[in-house]
Amino acid sequence: MTDYDNRSDESLLESYRRGDQGVSDYLMEKYKGLVKQKARAFYLIGGETDDLIQEGMIGLFKAVRDYQPDRDTSFVTFARLCIERQIYSAIQNSNRQKNIPLNSYIPLTQEKDTDIMLASLDIHAQSPESIIISKENARFLYEMIKTRLSRMEVEVLERYLRGAGYAEIGQQMGKPAKSIDNAIQRIRKKIREYLEENRE
Repeated sequence: MTDYDNRSDESLLESYRRGDQGVSDYLMEKYKGLVKQKARAFYLIGGETDDLIQEGMIGLFKAVRDYQPDRDTSFVTFARLCIERQIYSAIQNSNRQKNIPLNSYIPLTQEKDTDIMLASLDIHAQSPESIIISKENARFLYEMIKTRLSRMEVEVLERYLRGAGYAEIGQQMGKPAKSIDNAIQRIRKKIREYLEENRE
């Protein structure tokens, strides 16, 4: 029985660097939900959820492997960025042949307390100014996309990004799961159309 639950991530990672391999498994399980949340947001822009979850888990593993406490960044913030970068890179590589304009866009998300930035950029090279700009871009993208959605679609989107499944959203809204599935597909189409229209 370990005391992992009672220790900070940063303390656990110190043990990991000293050879405690159990820390890696523990943190991978602890942040699996975060990976799934990120994959859901990216699914709306491009990619398939299961594949994106796999990529996100790779990003999470890289975060465990590469985290450096002297960067003045918490592990969870670093992990979010590594997960986003890995997923974004996978979508970017996949869509190069499909001519989908993802190269200049950030993940669609509602998170208010995370550092959101272009996943293809070097995390450690970010200045405070560029981080703030990227956060504002994410909020702007989210708000602009919402203007293209019906009231129902906005409600579906917000519940979906909070992690609810189709059946759960349908139950909450009093609609069949198929209706929610159709709404998600319409949302995806409108997002793609918006990105096409606003590509640089």
